[in-house]
Formats: sequence, C-alpha cells, structure tokens
Amino acid sequence: MAADFLAMNEKAIKEFRENEGQCGPPFEGTPIVLVTMTGAKSGRELCSPLAYTTDGDDLVVIASMAGAPNNPNWYYNFITNPDVTIEIGVDKYEATVIETKDAERARLYSAQAEQLPVFHKYAERAAPRVIPVFRIVRKSE
Repeated sequence: MAADFLAMNEKAIKEFRENEGQCGPPFEGTPIVLVTMTGAKSGRELCSPLAYTTDGDDLVVIASMAGAPNNPNWYYNFITNPDVTIEIGVDKYEATVIETKDAERARLYSAQAEQLPVFHKYAERAAPRVIPVFRIVRKSE
C-alpha cells in the first residue's frame, strides 16, 4: 500500500512538472500544489502533491489522508519545519505553513469541501479525528 502511494505521488510530481501544473488521474481536474518540505525525523527534502484551494492570497491544504484515523506524514513535517517551497503551475516560491484553529479551521475546511466535495466524505470517515487545515503564506521578497 505504501509503495503504491509513493508511486502515485512520484507520477503526479513528474506530470505536474512536465505539464505546467496539470496532472492526470487520479488528480486530473483537482487543483494541485507541490510542497517541498523538510522531513520532521529524517531532515531530508521531501515533496508532496496536495489538493488546495485559496483564501485571499493564501493557499489552503487539508491533512485529510483520505479520511484515515491518523494525520499524513507531511502534517508532522509542517509542524516541525513550517518553511516550505511551493510550486503552483509554473510559479515557484518560498512560503510558511500555519495550522489554523477553531472557527478559521472550520471555515476553511467547509470552503474547500464545497469546491472539492470528496472532503465531506473524508471528514465523516476521519471522525472523531478533527482534520487539520493549513494556510500557506507566501514569504515577502
């Protein structure tokens, strides 16, 4: 299972970079951002393709792990090392991730679930886990 997941991510990253931010199945039609981060335990540079929405100038990503009872590994990377590199389309920039809380978290989760309805199912599957939501803020140049 983990090998399949890694292969799917590697394929998506390759497609994204070869096609100006567009990916084929299973990400086709979903807005995808590549987030390069530092591993919380390994200290290695890691890259994950993540579904996103926007809130003003910020990106929003949700640590749903498809509704699993636990957070994805990248959640811990974000918490430990919040400085990341973002690739969106052909744009690449430095950013900081900020975990949202309470009303802001609920608002952002709801907004993303309205645009990408599968997130409603993820919330149901994950219960009672409250799925974390992150705001990605571009660093000033």
